[in-house]
Amino acid sequence: MELKLTQKMVVAALALSGAAFAQTKAPEPDYTLSFNVGAITDYRYRGISQSRLNPALQGGIDFAHKSGFYLGTWGSTIKWIKDAGGDANVEIDVYGGYKFEAGPVAWDVGLLTYNYPSNKLNPSANTTELYGAGTMGPVTLKYSHSLTNLFGFADSKGSGYLDASASFDIGNGWSVAPHIGHQKVKNNSAASYTDYSLTLGKDFGNGFSASAAVVGTDAEKAVYVTPAGKFTGRTGLVVGVKYSF
Repeated sequence: MELKLTQKMVVAALALSGAAFAQTKAPEPDYTLSFNVGAITDYRYRGISQSRLNPALQGGIDFAHKSGFYLGTWGSTIKWIKDAGGDANVEIDVYGGYKFEAGPVAWDVGLLTYNYPSNKLNPSANTTELYGAGTMGPVTLKYSHSLTNLFGFADSKGSGYLDASASFDIGNGWSVAPHIGHQKVKNNSAASYTDYSLTLGKDFGNGFSASAAVVGTDAEKAVYVTPAGKFTGRTGLVVGVKYSF
């Protein structure tokens, strides 16, 4: 009888230790490296089409350290540089920053450069911005401040973009994200405008996701127009797919 009790105690102890081991979380990696590729029916940035209202191919690489520091690069095909008289078919962004939490707010501060290789515009379209964002619950407020001329606008150093957005999980991989922002182009009041969007997203799992967004602006048609006369800030539906790995 005593032997049977001892055997039962050993089995119970092993079972408990196994359960505890199964519940132990894997140690957090020092860093993560992720990649993404995608396609979109119209590359809109701050409400303005960068691809002449046509589809674009996109992709990026992100490095994130557990300390909160991160680096990344992202690129897309574009057409607006050629429409402006320059000569660049792609946009390549490079960014880095630091994420941290203070009380109920998650903060993100960083530096971002937009590069348009051999764009040949004067002033150059290449732009550098300093940004800061705070997130509380589903809502994010962000401000971006240009340290250079903004996207080729003359004497526009010190321009700013303020935007508010939110992301709501509605279940089964679906999400809804409203957004509103205001771009102030310093010394170019006619180029300043407000943009808005409402995005419906779907996460299919295994790295695949899709989105559909209604995007629009109140921008001046005379400023944001293609050589063919198309208003690049008009309200439209933008659909995209992305694979992250």
